[in-house]
Amino acid sequence: MPDAHKVRVLVIDDATLVRLYYRDALERAGYEVDEALNGLEALEKLLVAPADLLIVDVNMPQMDGLAFLKVLRRQDLPVSAIPALISSTEAGPQDKAAARAAGANFYLVKPQTPEILVEYVDLMCGRRT
Repeated sequence: MPDAHKVRVLVIDDATLVRLYYRDALERAGYEVDEALNGLEALEKLLVAPADLLIVDVNMPQMDGLAFLKVLRRQDLPVSAIPALISSTEAGPQDKAAARAAGANFYLVKPQTPEILVEYVDLMCGRRT
């Protein structure tokens, strides 16, 4: 990325192992990573420290990923435009359509290799063309 700031990715997933897996892959690729357990925690974190990219699970307690994106996209704040990559085990066309309708920019089906994850994050953050 041309500017000097480290690109910040917020990983929103209730599974500890998934968050650690994403953190490891993304930090090795030079990203700064923060984590949230669900959509409510993610909204709180974004108000304190905006991210450059969101990686969002669909199925989470308290506020799932689709509800989170719908609430986020309705806000009249700069954080409402942060690109969002859905990462879910749900793989049907209806799942992808629901994610797009909620405001997702891209949809990946779990599991992903670290290389695939970083490749898509690089693309979404403008590190690759």
